Amino acid sequence: FNLDDLYVRFFRIAERKIAERTGQGIVCFISNFSYLSDPSFVVMRQRFLKEFDTLWFDCLNGDSRETGKLTPEGKPDPSVFSTETNREGIRVGTAIGLFCRKLVRGKAQRVRYRDFWGTTKREELAESLKATKFEKEYFAAKPSEANRFSFRPSRVAGDYLSWPKAIELAGQAPISGLQEMRHGTLMAMDQETLGRRMVAYFDESIEWDELKRSEAGPTVDGGRFVAKEARKKLMAAESYRAAQIVRYALYPLDLRWAYHSTTRPLWNEPRPALAAQHWKGNKFFVTRMFAERPNEQVPVFVTSALPDYHLLRPNAVAIPFQIRVAAASKPKRKDDGNGEFGSILEEAAPAYKAGAGKTTANLSPAARAYLAKLGIQKPDAEADTAALIWLHALAIGYAPAYLTENADGVRQDWPRIPLPASKAGLLASADLGRQVAALLDTETPVPGVTDRKLRPELKAVADLRCTGSPDFHISAGWGHGGNGGVTMPGKGKMLTRGYRPEEELEKPLLELLGKTTHDIYLNDTAYWRNVPENVWDYTIGGYQVLKKWLSYREHALLGRALTTEEVREVTHIARRLAALILLQPELDANYQRVKAATHDWQPRANH
Repeated sequence: FNLDDLYVRFFRIAERKIAERTGQGIVCFISNFSYLSDPSFVVMRQRFLKEFDTLWFDCLNGDSRETGKLTPEGKPDPSVFSTETNREGIRVGTAIGLFCRKLVRGKAQRVRYRDFWGTTKREELAESLKATKFEKEYFAAKPSEANRFSFRPSRVAGDYLSWPKAIELAGQAPISGLQEMRHGTLMAMDQETLGRRMVAYFDESIEWDELKRSEAGPTVDGGRFVAKEARKKLMAAESYRAAQIVRYALYPLDLRWAYHSTTRPLWNEPRPALAAQHWKGNKFFVTRMFAERPNEQVPVFVTSALPDYHLLRPNAVAIPFQIRVAAASKPKRKDDGNGEFGSILEEAAPAYKAGAGKTTANLSPAARAYLAKLGIQKPDAEADTAALIWLHALAIGYAPAYLTENADGVRQDWPRIPLPASKAGLLASADLGRQVAALLDTETPVPGVTDRKLRPELKAVADLRCTGSPDFHISAGWGHGGNGGVTMPGKGKMLTRGYRPEEELEKPLLELLGKTTHDIYLNDTAYWRNVPENVWDYTIGGYQVLKKWLSYREHALLGRALTTEEVREVTHIARRLAALILLQPELDANYQRVKAATHDWQPRANH
């Protein structure tokens, strides 16, 4: 049928039903409802609630960016505009909104919502017009300040909205992650390659045309970035410094090397305030304001490296466990609109790196009052004490029960973290978080997982096998170059099968890791044998960890074979993820204990 005819039929029935209920009203149609839950559209949603009495939303999904045109079950979810002659349809997701304003205004607004997914959504939408009990076809949404007036229904644990948001635990406002936006030229897989590139970039004897041919450093114009002029400005301000090559967290469990300078415009957003807190022994708790993808899964991360803006999708912010504040004679007030606030002195950054200034725990007044109530003193004096709340938040964020019970709340806003009512509860939870943090840190060996005698259940996980001479070029199609230098994931090559006798696990472990396993191929002759299905599918911040790692190292993109260490790193990452999954029963039990005896958070104590 013609889609326009569908809309006409829909509106005629909707107008009749609204007329039956209200006598007279206004019906509106709007498509592309990106503001159903997007935080940036809070004011618009408030305006709709003010102007209308009843709002119905039929979300037709099919968004290529948010969902990848997949249903929550991973099945195809094409655009509602897809046809036999135009299978692509449109890229953005679509929704139908029916708004009713009564002549005699009601006291409270009603918001109704339903989803349509899959390849038959058009037929299902048309069939829904025959419903005799129209209202029962929808779920009730309850927009409020607590959920940013979201038009989507929100199902969360009973006390979820009374728990503090993760950012409310911090004394310093979270800072957005760094943005390079120089086509990856300020990053590299290995330190030596990046060093050679940046030495050439700062070498005055190398003319611009020669530098551009060699692609050493950022040499491509883009937006307001004029590459040649940027190089002149940078060379006038500073010279090459090897110490500025630092560890960089681009994606979960995928560290790179980056040449970082706060001198603009080398980086698009160098975040000097964040870089000032990057020192040995400090860590960053990383989260985001809302979920971009329905399969986001874990919404938090921790790293000791400088975090990227897209370490978690869509836009990651970093909260340092500890902060150092150096005295500044002439502070400059700055707000770049991306979560970076306060006094920022670029010339003060070297002093921070040298360890100048007083070190304090990054805890809000309410968080400090909470620790004091538990009898935990001096968070500023001891790094372990300063980290307790953040490690506890990490343990909660990786508990599947927490993510399942509060999926809607976590998706729509900053994750909220219940705080244990007892000191013993906090210490126990933080200890679990410490285990999670170690597993997420690819540069920290974990006994039994990546180091020393391996745990029996992990021995056979991701074991490298070759059917011929060792060849570590990745050519199985895990990634390919897209427009603008973006790396796009590919299908790759893997064999899904049951476990072999030597890989068999006890039933409880099998239920956690998955009933099937995969052999993941680098090429036609080399593969990682036995990557359990739940390890392969493990997702953090919207990224399928192992698949994302492989996509950037396809030979056509990397230009070389993997090193022995890199091949071994895949095995280690798989075992780390397996250990995380096997820790889930303890993480769930911890969440249930905390939820049963939660500290009474008082938000006003923050102000």
